[in-house]
Amino acid sequence: MASIYVEDGENLEKAIKRFKRMVEKEGIIREYKRREYYEKPSTILNRKNKAIQRKLMKKTRPSSRPHDSKSY
Repeated sequence: MASIYVEDGENLEKAIKRFKRMVEKEGIIREYKRREYYEKPSTILNRKNKAIQRKLMKKTRPSSRPHDSKSY
């Protein structure tokens, strides 16, 4: 659970920024969005498999631009 202690005389906007960074770092918003709706286990598995396929295709895909010494 993310918590921020605001010191006396500290700028409120600065404290809010620290809180937002902490929430982002801990992945709380991402986790909330992921759990917002029920997702069947088979759907989760399909999504993960497709992500792996995309990653492998991107890794094995040849570069589209030639690597010559010309500057553009």
